[in-house]
Amino acid sequence: MNNDHASSDPTGPDDADAPAAPIVVGRPSGSGGRRVTIRARSAGLAHNDADLVEFLRRAGLPDAEDLLDDPSWVHWQEGPPHTYGPN
Repeated sequence: MNNDHASSDPTGPDDADAPAAPIVVGRPSGSGGRRVTIRARSAGLAHNDADLVEFLRRAGLPDAEDLLDDPSWVHWQEGPPHTYGPN
């Protein structure tokens, strides 16, 4: 049996756990802020909703504040949405 293609590769295109939303707001860091990716590209470190909205505006989404609570657009990883620092 040939097992050259590991099915457990987390970076593979068939990753069932990958969020469907094009915007991912990473977990809050210990020092504050959340990493933001837009369509799998790093946008920066957001320290508040205003930073996040600015990243989305720069990516061509001028009405970004309306998308922040829409799970089809934004996936908030760990911690509650709109929280950017350590608890």
